[in-house]
Amino acid sequence: MSLNLQTHTEHFTNPLYLESGRILEPYDITYETYGTLNDAKSNVIVICHALTGSHHAAGVYEDDNKSGWWDGLIGSGKAIDTDKYFVICSNVIGSCFGSTGPMSMQHPHHQEYRYKFPVVSIKDMVKAQRILFDRLDIHRVEAIVGGSMGGMQALQFAIHYPNFANKIISLAATHATQAWAIAFNKVAQESILKDPDFKQGYYDPEVIKEQGLSGMAVGRMAGHISFLSPESMREKFAREYKLTDGLYELFGKFQVESYLEYNGYNFSKWFDPLTYLYITKAINIYDLARGFDSLGEALKRVTANLHLISFKNDVLFKNFEMQELAQELTSIGNTNHTYIDIDSDYGHDAFLVELDKFDTYIKDILNG
Repeated sequence: MSLNLQTHTEHFTNPLYLESGRILEPYDITYETYGTLNDAKSNVIVICHALTGSHHAAGVYEDDNKSGWWDGLIGSGKAIDTDKYFVICSNVIGSCFGSTGPMSMQHPHHQEYRYKFPVVSIKDMVKAQRILFDRLDIHRVEAIVGGSMGGMQALQFAIHYPNFANKIISLAATHATQAWAIAFNKVAQESILKDPDFKQGYYDPEVIKEQGLSGMAVGRMAGHISFLSPESMREKFAREYKLTDGLYELFGKFQVESYLEYNGYNFSKWFDPLTYLYITKAINIYDLARGFDSLGEALKRVTANLHLISFKNDVLFKNFEMQELAQELTSIGNTNHTYIDIDSDYGHDAFLVELDKFDTYIKDILNG
């Protein structure tokens, strides 16, 4: 069977009322679908992407060789089986891959929003997706699956649209972003803001695409440290030195250093810096309990079967954060949830890399 990959953009002219009290209008949402929608529209699975992810979750574009970020999980015969399910992944509001974000043109002026773009929250991202699904005449889905910031979106769906999904699977996420993760984001934000080439937000995006932004590269290096773990770095690089560099050259490098450099500088050419500031802000202010008296009160709204997956050596969102969520669900008498801690030394990015450790688990959940 073919993946039947299709990419679309929907344009919305009704105002999107944001959590901050501000509005966004008009706006676009770019999304991708895989598989085929059945007549009853009952085979939909929604995929939510992480900070630097996009709607391109699976398959390969004709002119490209890089497959979607969860390609190992989504496709014919895979855990999220496109022979059976119609899978939708949309680019979040505020991102830079087609949905409206800080570098989109502000209506009716013909210039980018930049800092005039409103702060969006994870809840706003979810609300915009819900509006998209309404337009596609999809009012209930079989499952919502996401990791990291995608897992946060999945949890927001569970609370704010309790009758929308039968099953919700959240991986490597948390119930509220903790100081540790906010601290890593701070390093990235400061590195971007203090880079003279950022030009206080008035940079030329074409120049950045060509040259990258060294401040953002440095910030991304800090991010990468939080995506791995001491154990996975030891396994991956140990104390190996670059073969071409001398040990006593001042700028000679360990392999871990060139890995961070390569990932950091490369990244700054394809991801927009203002978008990075806006999305890390959304992650920082994420808190499932906001607007409720307590986390327990918020979780009382959940009606879907909720499945929580953490990774033992995740240093960004510690496994005990997911555990706290599971304990809270138990203490309010919710019997429709499961929690599993995957035995992994990889770190936070295990949800993208070590698919073989949890794909059968996801398959079992989806097959009931």
